[in-house]
Amino acid sequence: MAAKSDGAAAAAGPGPEGASGGARGGAGGRGEAAAAVAGGPGVTGAGGSGPRYELRDCCWVLCALLVFFSDGATDLWLAASYYLQGQRTYFGLTLLFVLLPSLVVQLLSFRWFVYDYSEPAGAPGPAVSTKDSGTGGPSISTKDSAAAFRTKEGSPQLGPGPAPSSASAYRRRCCRLCVWLLQTLVHLLQLGQVWRYLRAMYLGLQSRWRGERLRRHFYWRMLFESADVSMLRLLETFLRSAPQLVLQLSLLVHRGGEPDLLPALSTSASLVSLAWTLASYQKVLRDSRDDKRPLSYKGAVAQVLWHLFTIAARSLAFALFASVYKLYFGIFIVAHWCVMTFWVIQGETDFCMSKWEEIIYNMVVGIIYIFCWFNVKEGRSRRRMTLYYCIVLLENAALTGFWYSSRNFSTDFHSLILVCVVASSFALGIFFMCVYYCLLHPNGPMLGPQMPGCICPEAPGPCGPPADAVTSPPRSLPRTTGTERDGASVGGERAGTPTPPVFQVRPGLPPTPVPRTLRTEGPVIRIDLPRKKYPAWDAHFIDRRLRKTILALEYSSPVTPRLQYRSVGTAQELLEYETTV
Repeated sequence: MAAKSDGAAAAAGPGPEGASGGARGGAGGRGEAAAAVAGGPGVTGAGGSGPRYELRDCCWVLCALLVFFSDGATDLWLAASYYLQGQRTYFGLTLLFVLLPSLVVQLLSFRWFVYDYSEPAGAPGPAVSTKDSGTGGPSISTKDSAAAFRTKEGSPQLGPGPAPSSASAYRRRCCRLCVWLLQTLVHLLQLGQVWRYLRAMYLGLQSRWRGERLRRHFYWRMLFESADVSMLRLLETFLRSAPQLVLQLSLLVHRGGEPDLLPALSTSASLVSLAWTLASYQKVLRDSRDDKRPLSYKGAVAQVLWHLFTIAARSLAFALFASVYKLYFGIFIVAHWCVMTFWVIQGETDFCMSKWEEIIYNMVVGIIYIFCWFNVKEGRSRRRMTLYYCIVLLENAALTGFWYSSRNFSTDFHSLILVCVVASSFALGIFFMCVYYCLLHPNGPMLGPQMPGCICPEAPGPCGPPADAVTSPPRSLPRTTGTERDGASVGGERAGTPTPPVFQVRPGLPPTPVPRTLRTEGPVIRIDLPRKKYPAWDAHFIDRRLRKTILALEYSSPVTPRLQYRSVGTAQELLEYETTV
């Protein structure tokens, strides 16, 4: 199966294709997608039931909802308290940092809903053709990828649904109208993220309760919904919680004395929201890619503590400096954001499907870099992260030192305590970062043998199917390694390759390795785009038109389709099977 979202030619063929990560796939999302299901024995994949939604995943979503409500409720409560006390300036600033980011995120969320749920009249959908990968099955085609084929659970037969009667069409229009009204009301109440959290949990539970056929379908949609809400929350927290945290800390430092309970609760909720959102984003991102091992919940908790203490030290240093040097603090923030944004742009990130979206994304990442580390480039990030935290350490020391120099050294013991809090919080954050990388990183300990990216932890050694095969949904094709691009075989030696040394350190194998059955038949969704490199999302998570096409094709197929991205070395094969929409 081949799918393309930039309006150019799409390729379909039974031959294997490798996955390549690298260059951006043009202006994806601007044209119609073209997709075809083509099965063949030349494509192999991993069998098995694939990943399952567990109860701890549901608990993680419930905790995310608790963090979301506590952050919003404490901010609104604090704004109301400022209004009742007659402090209109503080009330306006607090309410501004709550409403403006929320409106931006709700507009983006509703825009996604409109695109996902709309069926424009007169606009032909992506061309979709389904072919049986077995022995001469029926061949059916449709022009609307949004209207998926209807099949019974576990039934191998495919076919278009019967023509709807006038009564069923009327009921369908009424249902669609109710959905539109419900979504409009939800987003007007600023609860778009809450709806997406609940929907992701519902889809995950459905994938747990349903049979094998629908289980895969619901799990795939659950991952799409989780990706959407994690991106929305990341945008909202750094537009709302981060400035709110600095503002309330500055007011607490400026007032001095015993801190009030309500501002302390608001700052604590904002801090937890920032740390939780970063860890949740990384977990969902790793879960969505099969070329990376999934992040465990122990690793996610370690990331929460890491970001919690480093952001706390950073925000407190900002608040101390801003309480005395307000103008210079604004200049410092703008300069730091410009430098970090230029650094990100210079790294040539590949997250979005168009140039302007990429620029906006880099600007948002520049805001994130004001407070904490955020990986945006593939490869070993150890040196970049070390450089970043050295800069942050120097900035925190300078900001805190300038503030402390304005205090009375002999009598102000409270100021010395605050300086110690900044230093100890930053040290604790670095400690938990080392714990994560040394003990809980998905690829194994930093100082020990690194494990290859794999979605099956029980498989010894380099696990997963061959490079031209894609595992079961919702994951897509593992990236081709450098050895495979040079022509070396995956499973053994070839002529001319040097013999490995006799004495070689190998990671220990489990006593009873669990073999996996490779599937040699089944439909394949072939996407005529180069695969984006980690830590970017795959194109079918970013391009919503491509996502709609893949979901329709996945639902119409009785066997789990696998995703294949375009390989750099398969240009001749693409031209051979090229078709134009």
